[in-house]
Formats: sequence, structure tokens, C-alpha cells
Amino acid sequence: MNTIYYTAQEVADLLGVSKGHAYKIIKALNEELAKKRYITVSGKIPKKFFAEKYYGGFDID
Repeated sequence: MNTIYYTAQEVADLLGVSKGHAYKIIKALNEELAKKRYITVSGKIPKKFFAEKYYGGFDID
């Protein structure tokens, strides 16, 4: 199934960091989205937003 979100495990794998650190990254990005009045999902980050925020970008499935 194609989802629009990355999970913490997927973020950890993409960035080569621990799952705990991935949760911290997701939390910070979700706080940024919340300030822009977007609805967020705890522990997940929209793939499009994630790709925009990281230098070099990532391919969205």
C-alpha cells in the first residue's frame, strides 16, 4: 500500500540514525507543520514535507 507518510523506522533507515533520533526529527518537523496550522500525525511525517526539508531530497514512493 502506498502511504503519504514515513514512519519513524523509515526515517531512521533513510537518514542512518536510531529510531529514537528519528522520533525527535519527526516531532520537530510536525511542530513546524502545526505552526502552519496543518493537522499532524504523531510519529509520522508526510513524505512530501520530509523531502522538502532535507538537502538532496528523497524520492517519494
